[in-house]
This record gives sequence, C-alpha cells and structure tokens, in this order.
Amino acid sequence: MRSTRDFSEQLRRLKNELETADCIVIGAGAGLSTAAGFTYSGERLQKYFGDFVEKYGFTDMYSGGFYPFPTPEEMWAYWSRYIYINRYMDVDNGTYKKLFELVKGKDYFVITTNVDHQFQKAGFDKKRLFYTQGDYGLWQCSKPCHQKTYDNEETVREMFLRQKDMRVPSELVPHCPICKRPMSMALRADDTFVEDEGWHEAAERYDSFLRTRSGQHILFLELGVGMNTPVIIKYPFWRMTYREPRTVYACLNFGEAYAPDEIRERSICINGDICEVLEGM
Repeated sequence: MRSTRDFSEQLRRLKNELETADCIVIGAGAGLSTAAGFTYSGERLQKYFGDFVEKYGFTDMYSGGFYPFPTPEEMWAYWSRYIYINRYMDVDNGTYKKLFELVKGKDYFVITTNVDHQFQKAGFDKKRLFYTQGDYGLWQCSKPCHQKTYDNEETVREMFLRQKDMRVPSELVPHCPICKRPMSMALRADDTFVEDEGWHEAAERYDSFLRTRSGQHILFLELGVGMNTPVIIKYPFWRMTYREPRTVYACLNFGEAYAPDEIRERSICINGDICEVLEGM
C-alpha cells in the first residue's frame, strides 16, 4: 500500500510539473523505445532473423549488427531487415504518441540517443529534436571521405523485398558516391561517425534552447535512459537541475529510477513501465 501511495503521489507531482513548467526538456534513451515495442530479442528476433539466429547463434539484434559477415551482400541482408523493422515499419504501441499529446503546444525540446526516428513519426517538431547518435535512416562513407549523410529508405526497402538466401543482390550494395568505398550506417559506433550539417544545426538549437531558458521553471524529463552513455543525458540533467534552483528533474525508468541526494527534493522518480505511466497521465 505504501508503494502504491508513493507511486500515485509521484504521478500527481509529474502531472503538475507538466502543466506548470515554463518549458520541458525531454531526454530519451533506449528504455523509451523498448516500452514502445521495439524489443531486440525474443519473439521479434526469431520472427525476422530466425535464419541468422540458426546460422550464427545471435541472441539479440544489436550484437548481430557487429558481426563480421563474410560478404557485403549478407551483411546488407541483415542490416536492411534491421533498419526496415526498426525505422520504417510501424511498431509503436502508442507510447511516443502519448508523450507527444502531453507536450504538444508547450515549449519543449528533445535530446535522444535513440536512432529509430520515432519522435518525428509521432508528430514531434523536427526543429525541436537532437538525435545525438545518428539515424537508422542514414548512410555515410565508411572512411569517411566527406562529412555528409544519405537517405537510405528507397534502397533499404528494395533490399528487404529482394533479398534471398540471406543475401541482397550485389547491385544494391551501397558505395560512397565520392570515393566508391563501401557505405556504412550513420551511427556513432567509433570515431568515423559523421556529424553532418544537420547534426550540428540540431546541436546548436539544443544549446540555444538551454541558454535562452536559463532561470525559468524547467522540467527535465528523462525517459528510459540507462548507464551506457550517461554523459549525454543523465549527468547533464542532474548537473543542470543542481545549478538551476527553479528546475525539476523527473526520471521514468523500469528498475532504474533514481536521483542524487543533492537534487532529491526537486526530483520525481517513477519506477515502472513508461507506456503505462504515460497512459496514467
């Protein structure tokens, strides 16, 4: 009963902050997409990658993405499925749309390490989004020989439809239009990640948003952020909450909802399924 009362009280506080905050900064991690239905193992893995699981013993999609496939045709058969089901297929169970309904019409900005494009698909303003780690929908030169990314939707859809025996047709294997080297995913995996013009513009818009709202009643709303890359969202949110006396930090996470003692009085921590919490709002 105590746990139920605490949960209800935290939910009430969060609803009040969403209604009264001057602006909202949303920080989203993998846990948000997991709550939305983007699971990378289990039934979904078996459904779309059963042949790869049988051949290589993959236990999740993510680790399979790092496998040194023997041919580019097989690699792109894997990656085109990966991109298609996690970027272009409609999977969201309503989680992202529920979040959008809570903040639309408000002064908000989103920073996320997710690369599945779900914020824009749910209706969020592209100019209020900063995808720090890349986008499944983009390719780049693997070297890279230049700082530019390329939309991959048309080719990925064709790869997905035309692949056979775990291989895509050779003519669909992408190469850099400048140096002719193989293309790679525009994802931050190492120091070859391309921070293109759009990335830098989004970074500047995020910095500008924070600068111009300093001193206001800000709600830092953290959703599903773990400890893989805490320096991108979690630690900065804690630090800005500590420094700005009118701010409030809210953390929604299944099993990992906590805050430092220094900001505990201005923190709202809700341990639960994010989709259910948003539904309760």
